[in-house]
Amino acid sequence: MSQTTSPSSGCFDDATLCSNGEKRQRSAPSPSVIVIGGGMAGVSAARALHDASIQVVLLESRDRLGGRVCTDYSFGFPIDLGASWLHGVCKENPLAPLIGRLGLPLYRTSGDNSVLYDHDLESYALFDMDGNQVPQDLVTKVGEVFENILKEANAVRQEFSEDMPIARAISIVFERKPELRLEGVAHKVLQWYLCRMEGWFAADADTISLKCWDQAKLLPGGHGLMVRGYLPVINTLAKGLDIRLSHRVTKITRRYNGVKVAVEDGRTFVADAVVVAVPLGVLKAKSITFEPKLPDWKEAAIEDLGVGIENKIVLHFENVFWPNVEFLGVVADTSYCCSYFLNLHKATGHSVLVYMPAGQLAKDIEKMSDEEAANFAFTQLKKILPDASTPIQYLVSRWGSDVNTLGSYSYDMVGKPHDLYEKLRVPVDSLFFAGEATSVDFPGSVHGAFATGAMAAEDCRMRVLERYGELDLFEPVMGEEAMSIPLLISRL
Repeated sequence: MSQTTSPSSGCFDDATLCSNGEKRQRSAPSPSVIVIGGGMAGVSAARALHDASIQVVLLESRDRLGGRVCTDYSFGFPIDLGASWLHGVCKENPLAPLIGRLGLPLYRTSGDNSVLYDHDLESYALFDMDGNQVPQDLVTKVGEVFENILKEANAVRQEFSEDMPIARAISIVFERKPELRLEGVAHKVLQWYLCRMEGWFAADADTISLKCWDQAKLLPGGHGLMVRGYLPVINTLAKGLDIRLSHRVTKITRRYNGVKVAVEDGRTFVADAVVVAVPLGVLKAKSITFEPKLPDWKEAAIEDLGVGIENKIVLHFENVFWPNVEFLGVVADTSYCCSYFLNLHKATGHSVLVYMPAGQLAKDIEKMSDEEAANFAFTQLKKILPDASTPIQYLVSRWGSDVNTLGSYSYDMVGKPHDLYEKLRVPVDSLFFAGEATSVDFPGSVHGAFATGAMAAEDCRMRVLERYGELDLFEPVMGEEAMSIPLLISRL
């Protein structure tokens, strides 16, 4: 027989068996919520509900918290295998107050309006396949051409009523403006720029929507690398919460008096409402059964939003043998063959390079073993630095094949409207949804996930308290009193 529990008492119904086998009379009911998913959105939602005196339990399928926030300490220092940047180093960022209070340092890797989004061109070294460094002035000039190409692509967007891949728009630009075509090394540098753009979306240019690619908002202040990793943020939010790890949810049943959630081992939990904060890839795979099924418009939003893949292959070396720049790049004839290495030594002092493949390349590398993937990354490095020493340790992420994520983050696919993020966010009865893929303004970001968790918690709180007749319309919104503390930012 399966065991049914509630977040508050460990029991179900007015008089039933408790976990110790004894019958116990349940106390007067009080508002309760189940949060599914222990990533940034889920922990944010659970924190806000707990602080609002709502009984809440968080169910997480993994044996750890964080979701796509994954700070690894196996090298003896923190390495983020998933999210690692704060996109928008400014007081307007909803995560800034918490990061400021914790005193977590940020290493700024770009200012506003960087064509590379998360990096500037002032600290880089690009090489061709023969190990020759590309002159800085050439890279700068090609960057200006790339920006002009994107401006012309916007003109194409205005002319065509139907959507198209951004790669197709670039082809049209070349047909109309042949002077923007580049040859030789310049062409290879342009492909590297396109490679970095694909990395931002975790998808290939032939799948990214021309209509919607720039609809997400970029906060001011540039981008800051979390020097000590993101896990301290997760752990702070999770302090004091009722968290059940290794609880993989398989079914969510909506009932007239609440919600019942079943986990893989047969146990069930009941509450007044549920916040679903699992990754978009998990929803797409239908790993969780909804009964009754979700409305057609909700299922369409899940189906039509894109989910991309970007991975990290982390190489730890005995000594630093590379230039003192923030990133190293390999230029090539196609964006698929280009490479990108983040230099963590400049930001953290540790002799680590991080290879970051995205899109189809990331999918292909996931078919390799960890050792093969690390060797592949090292081979790319040897092309530009022939005397590179062999790494002493390595780590490999697999966000696309990990059953707990099945992708890295969301993006707009060709022919699909940007309002799908909002449709994914909209509640269904007593089900509330959170996560980066429910953020209209900041999809694919940690602060987007954090904000949607707080938003889902507030919507859920109001619905539950209304049911219990306890709603006070004059009560301050949760999180309104957050204290702002300056961020610790460096750019060495």
